[in-house]
Amino acid sequence: MVVDNADDDRVLSSPGTESGGIAHASEHLGEATSLASFLPQARSGWLLVTSRNLVTALNLVGLKYNVIQVEPMTEEDALRLLKTRIAVSKSSEGDARALVQALEGIPLAVTHAAAYVAIREPRINVSTYLELYRESEENQTYLLNIQNARDLRRDSSVSDTVITTWQMSFEHIRKTSPAAADLLSLMAMFDRQGVPERLLYDGRSRLQFEDAVTPLTSFSLIRTQGRKPSRQQTGDQSFEMHSLVQLSTRKWLELNDEVGKWRKASLRIVAATFPNGQHETWASCQILLPHSKKVLGYSSGCEEETLDQASIAIKTAWYLSLVGEYELAGNINRSALKAREAVLGPEHQRTLISVSQLGSVLERQGKYDEAEAMHRRALAGREKKMLGPEHPNTLISVSQLGSVLERQGKYDEAEAMHRRALAGSEKVLGPEHPDTLISLSHLGSVLERQGKYDEAEAMHRRALAGSEKMLGPEHSNTLISVSQLGSVLERQGKYDEAEAMHRRALAGSEKVLGPEHPDRLTSLSHLGSMLERQGKYDEAEAMHRRALAGRKKVLGPEHPYTLHSVYHLAVILHRQQQHDAAYELYQRAYNGYTKTLGSRHPTTIACYNHYSSMDRKRRQTPRK
Repeated sequence: MVVDNADDDRVLSSPGTESGGIAHASEHLGEATSLASFLPQARSGWLLVTSRNLVTALNLVGLKYNVIQVEPMTEEDALRLLKTRIAVSKSSEGDARALVQALEGIPLAVTHAAAYVAIREPRINVSTYLELYRESEENQTYLLNIQNARDLRRDSSVSDTVITTWQMSFEHIRKTSPAAADLLSLMAMFDRQGVPERLLYDGRSRLQFEDAVTPLTSFSLIRTQGRKPSRQQTGDQSFEMHSLVQLSTRKWLELNDEVGKWRKASLRIVAATFPNGQHETWASCQILLPHSKKVLGYSSGCEEETLDQASIAIKTAWYLSLVGEYELAGNINRSALKAREAVLGPEHQRTLISVSQLGSVLERQGKYDEAEAMHRRALAGREKKMLGPEHPNTLISVSQLGSVLERQGKYDEAEAMHRRALAGSEKVLGPEHPDTLISLSHLGSVLERQGKYDEAEAMHRRALAGSEKMLGPEHSNTLISVSQLGSVLERQGKYDEAEAMHRRALAGSEKVLGPEHPDRLTSLSHLGSMLERQGKYDEAEAMHRRALAGRKKVLGPEHPYTLHSVYHLAVILHRQQQHDAAYELYQRAYNGYTKTLGSRHPTTIACYNHYSSMDRKRRQTPRK
């Protein structure tokens, strides 16, 4: 005996009641009987029950080991199913695989796609269907909901369309468990994978949350994901939903004019949940990043949503900046600044935070003039109009302006800014506050560039000791201090200690930041320079080539740091008497510096001196 589509437990367990809630006449005669009681209980024979609802299935079969979960098809099985319905040529085999992957191995979706193609060949084939499907969400909805392609052998009361089938389950859940329907509606607004519990509680207690989740997992609308190992455990469970379930849910919300409600909720929740982006929050930021990107793509409907988006954008962009994703961080920062200027005005403190942060990202991108303008704007707004000269945010702007001035070769002005920031931070925040330690590090850096090595060393040692104490030995700021101390020791001829520092910074940055992070590439470059000073030219060349390849890929060929690697490699080749190769690299570095830093920048001048010296020697040396 087969009991098909046993999805509603109430139909089977409520005495004499149909799914629509209409009582049988027998109820009035005192003869009401549960429909489940009509199922045979004999020892012989088999009873096969199909259901989308795990709870109903368990209630009918009693024990969980009697339940067979029907998972989505494997890629190979889905491909075979597609090929039973339409011809797939060898040339379109790759597109056929991509299609069944996009449809997530759901048989109804695969057969529906095949039926669409079959009645439109040869104008439409697998490749063109895939192209149409990928083009937009609107296309996906249309293709999965079209009615004129159906299998007449199927029960005519059961929908052949994927969207309608999922929405039937959703409608049932909405009637029987509104809290579960609300939870699914909220989930549909985030990225479909890796949705952590913390985004979903939204005022619910643990018991309320579990009661809302259960119907969704029972109907296989969502499923739990195993925790992936990470450097820091975040402690909560994650969920995922099929892309087709997400699409169907969102279309149901559109039809019922509820998208705005859940969009607003998702923005509010992510704005409150996404961390500040600092090093210790990176594990959480990484988990939440796909959901942040998702909600940042929505068109805001009111000022409240706009400000929530701006808040999400600021925190997301800062995290991306710290992990080296400068281009994306800059784009997101600009959107946050534009939103806050429109709603709050150009001089509001939250607007100035966006200005300041954008300046920092622009500096990391090597866009120093634009970065300077941003930092001067932020400093003027904070110092003169809103916060005063000793407010911590004002001192941050002072320090940031000093940093970009140093990058531009304006060392005296940069030193003055860093001394002011350090004095203010020590007074207001204390000698061991992270902002004070950053000011120490920045001052040490500009002193080193001016040849004041002893004072620079003292600053870097103090910054390193404080960072190790307050942040830990593997914090990204600590590793920067290690690298900077190595650089000033190198300038002083303390090569063994400098090499040890650079190797420690390289190992730490690779472990904490990854092999392609800009700070790790800087450590490679510093170690290469150190090895060069020790006369280890082959190893130094290898380091500089690795740094150059990484910077060219991550930062682009015209970023000042990329040009530094070109310049360093030219010096190494020069020392190894590879004059032609060195000359080409000097020329490339000089032309790049002139364009990005200007002809009067100290680095441009130093590169020109090397370049012109080699050019004179080449002219004086007879060609063989």
